[in-house]
Amino acid sequence: MTSTIGVKKIQYPNGTNSITIDSSGSADITTANITTAAITTANVTNATATGTITTPSINGGQIGGRRNIVINGAMQVSQRNTTQASIGGNNGYWTVDRYYLYAPNTAGRLTMSQDTDAPNGFSNSIKLDCTTADTSIAANEYMLLQQSFEGQDVQQLAKGTSDAKQITVSFYMKTNKAFTFMCELNDSDNNRVNTQQFTTSTSWTRHILTFAADTTGALDNDNALSFGVGFWMHGGTNFTGGTYSANTWQSRAASDNMRAVGIGSFFDNTDNVVRITGLQMEVGSQATEFEHLSLGETERLCYRYFFQSPTYTDYPAFNYANLGITCVPLNVKMRASPSVTDQTGTAYYEAGSGRTYSASSGSSNSEFVALRGSVSGGTQGYAGTMYPKFKADAEL
Repeated sequence: MTSTIGVKKIQYPNGTNSITIDSSGSADITTANITTAAITTANVTNATATGTITTPSINGGQIGGRRNIVINGAMQVSQRNTTQASIGGNNGYWTVDRYYLYAPNTAGRLTMSQDTDAPNGFSNSIKLDCTTADTSIAANEYMLLQQSFEGQDVQQLAKGTSDAKQITVSFYMKTNKAFTFMCELNDSDNNRVNTQQFTTSTSWTRHILTFAADTTGALDNDNALSFGVGFWMHGGTNFTGGTYSANTWQSRAASDNMRAVGIGSFFDNTDNVVRITGLQMEVGSQATEFEHLSLGETERLCYRYFFQSPTYTDYPAFNYANLGITCVPLNVKMRASPSVTDQTGTAYYEAGSGRTYSASSGSSNSEFVALRGSVSGGTQGYAGTMYPKFKADAEL
């Protein structure tokens, strides 16, 4: 037996309507009561909004358009090399574009490579493989993987103002064992840092870290180094001997000993392997899905900082007083006038049209590379060809 109770209104004791049911059976819940109700996604089906919905919790910053400040976050572009062995006791851009690896003063060695082991939705990662252990850690040694940014590209952080924004960093990492590492935001203009520890896993894990806004220290609006995001994986007491204060902006003018407190050591065993991909740094308190760009877009963004040319065959050149001269436009305008070197380290150009060009010098601005070299063979004043093949470096 089924019984029915007809109810048109549900009221609070003070007589205020909470829920009103009309003749068709539709229920109307007052706005005031919706704001205090716990309504889960599972309980909302086919909802249509006819008014204004204010939802600040979706994202504290930008939702549409370009969000990721990091370049080559999916580790797709690797112009220099796909693998570089025997890294250690030095610093440099070795493989995947835009990622600088600091590893000074250590006896430890590693191989850095662009790897194909990656989480679903990604095709590449950076792989760091320890090949020589260093368990006797000197005070001044460390290992830090960092990407740096021009000041004009991080103005949206509003750092150093009363409207300073929170910053959220997200990334995927996979290691051979659980490590405690440190993620750091580094304000190079004002010598300030903010650090947060995280623990790795043997499976691909997405880490999300939100950093406090910093109302101290505005960033320069120029094309020089201003800001960076990095990962500490090894350090001596000069960097680990201080006190860890999570998610706190601190001055590093007096000491760097708070930057890597409590971390493990990548160099403690030759079995150690670290992989990372999907690096994203965005404005606001929420991590959005990783922003994938096409390979072509990513390449052009990388070319602003480093360009490794193909071998230009039959490139127009002019022979004047036994000096071969040519000018090669760059694919994109670079950050600044690059330093120019030959890819092989022996000459800027190869032989062409019966003449041999040996490098003497090269000059450039941010839009072209001018190459000059002595000529043997050929005719004075002859408009011939060169085979230039060079590297142009304007990294931060």
